Amino acid sequence: MIPVFSIVGKNSNTGKTTVLCNIIGELKARGYRVATIKHDVHGFDIDHPGKDTWKHGQAGSDIVMISSPEKFAMIEKVQEEYTLDEILEKITNVDIVITEGYKRENKPKLEVFRSAAAKELLCEEHELFALVTDVSFEKSIPQFSFEEISQLVDLIEARFLQK
Repeated sequence: MIPVFSIVGKNSNTGKTTVLCNIIGELKARGYRVATIKHDVHGFDIDHPGKDTWKHGQAGSDIVMISSPEKFAMIEKVQEEYTLDEILEKITNVDIVITEGYKRENKPKLEVFRSAAAKELLCEEHELFALVTDVSFEKSIPQFSFEEISQLVDLIEARFLQK
């Protein structure tokens, strides 16, 4: 089973994406293969009107795939949202999966907290394996500043990865 954890935060503009991108960069520098999943409760569209794949979907195709020497993508129309575990079953050939979002799933969580964006933590302490924060909390879990990505990835490596 591929290890997975979620990066969560109470609000937008806490820095979740920035922290995630910094973690990815550090993990890649250490030689790991990384998959990410972004949860978007509002819906999204990666197929742009007028492009061939968009036309395929508009014509009624339930699954549209596009492949090139560098990338592969699949767009599937679904009747209901896949669970995180159902999505994880589709992922192979990586060392770790990191999600952005899925704050209510049962995966270990790294909460990103910025005092200008939220007044309190989203998660209970037992849900978290670490915090990235600009203030200190009286919690027994490891806490990192936004600049301590290398130290955070040391923890991620120790907890989730075995080389």
